Amino acid sequence: MSFDDDNTIFRVVVNHEEQYSIWPDYRQVPDGWREAGKTGSKAECLAYINEVWTDMRPLSLRRQMEAAESGAVAGVGP
Repeated sequence: MSFDDDNTIFRVVVNHEEQYSIWPDYRQVPDGWREAGKTGSKAECLAYINEVWTDMRPLSLRRQMEAAESGAVAGVGP
């Protein structure tokens, strides 16, 4: 089985930065990643990621930008 085998079952995984990927179901999820709750064919998993991962920015960047925006609104920004 491989990433290109149509019979491979995948699971969707997500890391601490809320970035998504697929991983073969028969392999242990790598350190730093956790299951996102979706398994299926490669196409099904990629479609799921396309549906749920609507903001490609890493979580840390989103938080930094939100903090900068709230500081600017409060008059504390640069």
